[in-house]
Order: sequence, then structure tokens, then C-alpha cells
Amino acid sequence: MDLKDTPDQAAYRQRVRAWIEEHRHEAPELSSGLHAADPTAFRTWQGTLADAGLVGITWPKEFGGAGLGPIEQVIVSTELRRAGCPGIVDHIAVGNIGPTIFTYGSSAQQERYLGPLLHGDEGWCQLFSEPAAGSDLAGITTRAVAQDDGTWRVTGQKVWTTMAQFADYGMLLARTDPDVPKHRGLTMFLIDMRAAGVTVRPLRQISGAAHFNEVFLDDVELPADAVLGPVDGGWGVAMTTLMFERLALLAAFEELGWSAEDFVEPVADLPAMGDAHVRQRIAELTTELLSLRYSAYRTLTALSRGDVPGPEAGLGKIAIINAGVQASELIVDLLGPAAIDGRWGDLAMEMPGLRSGGGTEEILRTTVGDRVLGLPPEPRVDKDVPFSELTTGKAVAA
Repeated sequence: MDLKDTPDQAAYRQRVRAWIEEHRHEAPELSSGLHAADPTAFRTWQGTLADAGLVGITWPKEFGGAGLGPIEQVIVSTELRRAGCPGIVDHIAVGNIGPTIFTYGSSAQQERYLGPLLHGDEGWCQLFSEPAAGSDLAGITTRAVAQDDGTWRVTGQKVWTTMAQFADYGMLLARTDPDVPKHRGLTMFLIDMRAAGVTVRPLRQISGAAHFNEVFLDDVELPADAVLGPVDGGWGVAMTTLMFERLALLAAFEELGWSAEDFVEPVADLPAMGDAHVRQRIAELTTELLSLRYSAYRTLTALSRGDVPGPEAGLGKIAIINAGVQASELIVDLLGPAAIDGRWGDLAMEMPGLRSGGGTEEILRTTVGDRVLGLPPEPRVDKDVPFSELTTGKAVAA
């Protein structure tokens, strides 16, 4: 692992820094938040970044990207953060959905959706999780039924959908064949979020914000060309999306803003810093955050060499969320009740919920145990049983 820029990377960094300095006056204030009631200003800024080639850094050039690597993505993220400028608002769209479309989409789908997605002209959401199917994504029950004229009718419910209240389009995973084992009868669709039968209801969080939504699909008609990838092959498409999500999170590590300095600065001058126990907690958090940073850099180095991170990358997600929870709670403890209504109070209330995003801690640890450590898998009755028998209880009775 080499933490120094190569000559080409150093030159790229200087070009990015110069562009940001010239255009930073166009950026919206970060204090208004990327989950503001109206994300228009952030979408406009994303378009400005895209015009400069600073969005979709790792996308192939033929799809509007820069055709560069994850290191260059980190350089852009680092320089934007250094200048106090926001990055893109549609992380899920650019990091997960766009790459899935240029991997599986038809030429017509690629031409129609990728440009507006990259520039923030059209917002997207990812319609995967359901009330009874989150970490066990293959257990979804939302149904898509093929019609005689080639269209589809979709009925079901999705939940924890980020940015759905602002989205123009969504990428939807639905069950198209319930008479095969649950991983085989799924299909991915592209859906107009303004279509008849789509209802979005924001979910109010403990902080008062509404970053997530539940989405109801009541006999929604989808055209034949809404299918993304093979019919009944949606599980492979979904796994590709989640792989891109993992890579995007690594490349956007700097945008999280969780450095040791960020957590120490608010409390550095407090009398409580004289307490050895407080200093010990801060030392442990600082060590954890620094180790996470260098672990991310190590993975990025592997990516730049053509390697793909395996299931063990999920441990990084567990560690960074746990560190964020502990750090925000420590700051609130030291600042007192007044912190509850500020930035750190919001973070302390929101961090625990992030344990579920991208797979719960329990599921990620189980995956590492199975696929990395080679531990015996947990007993399963659903692997080779038709999904319709699982939902009726026949598999359990047998």
C-alpha cells in the first residue's frame, strides 16, 4: 500500500483542486444538509460537477464517466471535503443504480437513463427491502405478473427506501415466479415513481428527519421494456448492484467525514478532558478510526490493482458504524443536553439505525463466518424449496 500520489495522480489532484477553487462559490451550503426538504440546489451542483467530469469517476467513458479508478474517486472526494463543498446528492444512483444499468441495461435503457442520472436531472431510489425481507432479500413478496400484451403488473410494499420522496425513477426487485426456490424467481425492473398506483410515505425518524420511506405498489403497470436484465435472473442483477454499492462506499470513504479530528475538536477544550477515562475513550476511538482509514486505503490499493473486495469488506461497515455510534454518544455525554438539538445529537440518534443499512451486523458476521472462515452454515429449510411452499407453510410442515 502506497499512500503517496503517483505523478499522474498528483497532477490530477491539482487539476481537481484548481477547478473546485474556481467554482466553489456555486456550491450549496453543507449546513442545509443533503437530505434537505428540497434537494434542487444539490442536484444543480451535481450537474456542475458532472459537466467537469467529477461525477461517475469510475464509470466507463462511453457512458459519460471519466474512465478512471477508485483512487481518483478518493482524490475528488478528498478535495471537495477539504474545500467544504458537498459531493453528489444521489450516491445510490451514481454508485449503485447507474453501474447496474450500464452492466445489464439495453442500449435504449442506457441512452435514456444514464445521462440524466449522472447529472442529477432525474433522481433515483433503490426498491429492495420490504417489511418482512431486509437482510434476507431473497424473501421479498412484491409480485410482478406478466400480462398477455407484454406489460407487467406489480403489487407489493417496499420500506427503508432512501430518497424515494424525491425520486423520479426507481430500480425495483420483484418476484416473477413463486414456484421456484426463492433466489431464482426474481426480476429487476425500472419503474417510474410517478406512475399510477405508486404511493410514497416518508418515515419520520427519532431526530425528526425523514431520510427513508415506505413505498406502496398497487397494481402498477410497467411496460415490457422496464425489465432490467434477464427475467427470473434478478438475483444476479441485485448482487451486482450490492457489489457496486460496496465499491462505491469504499471509494467515497472520505465523504463520510468521520475522522478522529472531527470527533476530538468539539470537546478538546472541555474540563472533562482532564478525566483519564474520557481520554481513554477518545484514544480508543482515534485508534479505531485511523485503522479504518488505512484499512480502506489498503482495499482501494487492491482495487486499483484489479482485485475485487470479498465478503470480509462487510466488517469495515460494522466497524465504522460502531465507531460512529460510540463517538457521537461520547460527544453528547460531554457536551450535555444542549447537544441533543445540534449536529451531534442528530448523529447520535441516526447512527444506530445505520446498523441495518447494507445488511445487519448479524448477517454480515454470518456471511464472513461462512465464506471467509469456513464455519459450518446455519441450517436452512428454504434453499431448494419453491417460494410458494415457504409462504404457505408447506416447507415447514414437511
